[in-house]
Amino acid sequence: MTADRSSPSKPAESPERGHGSGIALLVIASCQLMVVLDITIVNIALPHIQTSLGFSTENLSWVVSAYTLTFGGLLLLGGRLGDILGRRRVFMFGVLLFVFASLLGGLSQESWQLLAARSLQGVGGAIASPTALALITTTFREGPERNRAFGVFAAVSAGGSAIGLLAGGLLVEWLDWRWVLYVNIPIGLLIALATPRYIRESERHPGHFDILGALTSTVGMVLLVYGFIRASEDGWSDTLTIASFVAAVVLLGVFLTIESRSKQPITPLWMFRDRNRAGVYGMMLSLAAAMFGMFFFLTLFVQNILGFSPLRAGLAFLPVSAIIAIGAGIASQLLPKWGPKPFMVVGALLAALGLGWLTMTDVESTYAGSILGPMLVFGLGMGMQFVSLTLMAVSGVAPHEAGAASGVLNATQQVGGSLGLSVLVTVFGTASRNEATDQVPQFMAEASPAQLAEFRRTGELPGTWADQVLASGISSSFIAAAVFAIVAALIALFVIQVRPADLERLQGNGANPLAAAGDVPDESARPD
Repeated sequence: MTADRSSPSKPAESPERGHGSGIALLVIASCQLMVVLDITIVNIALPHIQTSLGFSTENLSWVVSAYTLTFGGLLLLGGRLGDILGRRRVFMFGVLLFVFASLLGGLSQESWQLLAARSLQGVGGAIASPTALALITTTFREGPERNRAFGVFAAVSAGGSAIGLLAGGLLVEWLDWRWVLYVNIPIGLLIALATPRYIRESERHPGHFDILGALTSTVGMVLLVYGFIRASEDGWSDTLTIASFVAAVVLLGVFLTIESRSKQPITPLWMFRDRNRAGVYGMMLSLAAAMFGMFFFLTLFVQNILGFSPLRAGLAFLPVSAIIAIGAGIASQLLPKWGPKPFMVVGALLAALGLGWLTMTDVESTYAGSILGPMLVFGLGMGMQFVSLTLMAVSGVAPHEAGAASGVLNATQQVGGSLGLSVLVTVFGTASRNEATDQVPQFMAEASPAQLAEFRRTGELPGTWADQVLASGISSSFIAAAVFAIVAALIALFVIQVRPADLERLQGNGANPLAAAGDVPDESARPD
């Protein structure tokens, strides 16, 4: 599908200063907040969603992955849609699609309905989020005004997870889990109503939609994730498990072929030719896998085993958000002097240390004695990573490639988190089944007649025995998550090479990585 290649439309008028531009920033930042907090706000509700819609623990991960896979897989396509069709209209469409999907999700009565709605939310987010960032460049004048706007946008992106934790806890505890989805409806509608009044339309650029590339990559990753999750429940020799992996490999192979031949690929493969940039993408893939797994399994642990209420669970995770911000601040201050590599290595090792510490959790663990310390160590390491990885991803690239470089990094985070979570769920499922097998004889010897009758009816261990199975599976999943973090540390140590010229460029580079994220390379971006 190719857009009209006539001359570009008349450039958007210069944005107006004053009250209007302030409301425009509020509109754009509100959209980003809505999209960012959607992951953590739903995370807190996972135990209640599991009970309400009958998810198994393994399949529950799809509530996260259905959103992040479509969001990450279509993120670059969403940015290109805005460039070609006009950012304001595409932004409004993405927001309204997100609102509609949120309504469907809140009304879900079956698990498949919620997963379909979460996938549609991911599509809406992938359209709205990169377009929102790009709108800043057309709404605010270059210089201090635009820099302040990017600062607000970055703060909202960083703080969205913390707000989601609190909001999710409040909504689930005081209302119902469905309100973590319903809350998007009034916010999204207000954004859509304000957009035509306060945000100008951007210049439209002719170009090509790489829809085939976006679809093959997204569906391929979905099948790959499905293969891992099915293997955790039905084994590696299951016919559908094998078929999923084979189909995933074929589709991802087709995706690589399409991207290598496309004039405007959705994922510019030449980005991976640079050793440092390829290493950064590999690190983000591994670290996102560890981070998504930690939040997913700790959410289950603190609510199902420690008995935390949703609000208390949300508060329990706030220290992680705070320490991530502290780690990012430390890295930002010292990076020009020391360079990014020390922070990449040390940050990944700290993340691995925190996850390794979490492998010691069991049914006797407490939040203060067993959870808080590892989370703080992990968060400090991840905070050091985010600034370093973003700067290395865009360092040394041509201006027309900067958007693609940072866009691929963002997509890698979402897709890596989904894929990694599916691997950790597979580890969890295997460990849980083994622990359940060990627990059954003890249960049969100690259970009351009523408990035995219930076990024969459902096949599920109750109470303390079930907690032991869950804790064992979660502890084992943290082992795999720590391995992901160690892989990231090894990549940072042996693949990343920061030369003196790179360090000088980082010290004097005035480019804003966030600003670049909104750009999408045109045909001239592709090297010969």
